[in-house]
Amino acid sequence: MLALHNARITIAGLGLMGGSLALALRGKCAHVTGVDVDAAARSAALAGQVVPAVESDLRAGIVDADVLVLATPVGVILQQLQELKAHTAAPHAALVVLDLGSTKTEIIAAMEALPAACDPVGGHPMCGKEVAGLEHADAALYHGATFVLAPLARTSPAALQLAHAVVAAVGAHALLLDAARHDQLAAATSHVPYLIACALMSAASAAAVDDDALWQLAASGFRDTSRLAATSVKMMLDILRTNRAPVRAALKAQRSQIDRLAGLLEGDEAALAQFLQSVRSERMLRFPPAG
Repeated sequence: MLALHNARITIAGLGLMGGSLALALRGKCAHVTGVDVDAAARSAALAGQVVPAVESDLRAGIVDADVLVLATPVGVILQQLQELKAHTAAPHAALVVLDLGSTKTEIIAAMEALPAACDPVGGHPMCGKEVAGLEHADAALYHGATFVLAPLARTSPAALQLAHAVVAAVGAHALLLDAARHDQLAAATSHVPYLIACALMSAASAAAVDDDALWQLAASGFRDTSRLAATSVKMMLDILRTNRAPVRAALKAQRSQIDRLAGLLEGDEAALAQFLQSVRSERMLRFPPAG
């Protein structure tokens, strides 16, 4: 069984996630090759010693690889899986294919159709930034994060073990979930919070038309709450397109809570205080203040 320190890893996508992964894997595997269609990203990755070798073509990048990590947006991952389906140049018994996509159902379905030379494992690290690009890559990005692994029925024990080793090597902790459950939970905790941040910004912008002083009052609380609205639209469209039903259900649940708050504002102040205190207590329990 191949150990991580002997593995040759190819990372397709040299943006924030792929670049951070490459930095976090330094000295923990035999070799890392980066693949990116963008010449500037490849040059920057070499100049910054993020990876020792780069390729522009996925097929060339996996010739000597034991592990392929797809660290591109969801739509591109689906395209790359189609490319792998048509041609796999792996010389080994199996090429472990791990993705970092933010939705899993469509990706897992595409992985099911990969040829026998591929040994796929779905993945999604629950970390990131609202900014993208290799210039923001950080070796500590994955440290302490939950890293979802979604093995397929066809995933071998060896592939899953190697995926666990990658997760541990970058300082994350693995959580096994099936694709449907992942997408439902991610809709509530990641995808809908983005949409709520967008709604908050949109409502504030509409209000500012009548009174521009609004932006002078928008302090750290508003900035923190609306931060996700700065996330790449292209990336989020891929995510929302591939997770429509769970996102709609999670939005409906959020609407119910907003309606509940509106009702409490019209009613007994004690009931409103009880609700707010229960939410505060849950927030403090789940996310204790640092220090």
